[in-house]
Amino acid sequence: MKSILLPFLKFEDSKHDRVVPPSGFTAQLSLLTSGAMAFLAVFAMALSFATGRLADQWGSELARASTVRISAPEDQVEAQTQAALNVLLTTPGIASAQALTAEDERALLEPWFGPSLPVESLPLPVIIEVRETAEGYDAEGLRLRLVGEAPGAVLDDHSRWRSPLVKAASRLRMLGVLSLVLIAAVTAGMITLAANAALAANGQVIRVLRLVGSTDHYIARAFVRRFTVRGFTGAVIGTFFGMVAIALLPDAQVEGGFLTGLGFRGAQWLWPCIIPLLAAIVAYVATRVAATQALRRLM
Repeated sequence: MKSILLPFLKFEDSKHDRVVPPSGFTAQLSLLTSGAMAFLAVFAMALSFATGRLADQWGSELARASTVRISAPEDQVEAQTQAALNVLLTTPGIASAQALTAEDERALLEPWFGPSLPVESLPLPVIIEVRETAEGYDAEGLRLRLVGEAPGAVLDDHSRWRSPLVKAASRLRMLGVLSLVLIAAVTAGMITLAANAALAANGQVIRVLRLVGSTDHYIARAFVRRFTVRGFTGAVIGTFFGMVAIALLPDAQVEGGFLTGLGFRGAQWLWPCIIPLLAAIVAYVATRVAATQALRRLM
């Protein structure tokens, strides 16, 4: 821990920070605050990564998927379905086209109507699933061809769904980043309050130190070092328990929705390790500002 905090602290002089009480409510407050905020920061970071994956998944899956819905008189459904398939399979940019079976439609409707839905007795339209290549196809040209070959066929390229979903996922990711910023601000505020309380409680000690020749820089460094270590220690504990809680969440499942995919994947597990370092930086800056201002008031 000392090697990590060395750029901010000077550990070779361990006696000068004894003016700061080693225990008490200020120590408990700074440790508890940094630990709780680090715990929440892990979840905010996991939310940002999860929504990023979700946006990429929705964008890639919906970008290359389309459907053709065929609504026609019962005696024309089969003919129009075959005509639509012929049009789709001969259209440049379409990799595959397949009509959904009754079992496929039942699986699609099962989340809303249950597994016992009598699909065969319902007047459901025929759905053709279309997968396009990376180059894509001309949607307007395909619509015109379908009108001529299969009048009951309606093409849906999912453009009205794709953009709002991707935008929603991107905004959730921004919300996660904003949460990290707010967590850092709250941590800085609480550590500032704790440092001010410690400075006020040691006002007489500070005056005596000045009388014996101690500089304000020497006195401030005592508070800065102690509260930086507290912030770092609390953040390490909070980050550890946050990562454990994330690891215990259920794995991503299709039926479980987005929330079961909340977490880190692969190298993303290394990112929470920067939270204690960031907490130490926040504690260092907040305590230094608070100590400088408090020492000026004690002139």
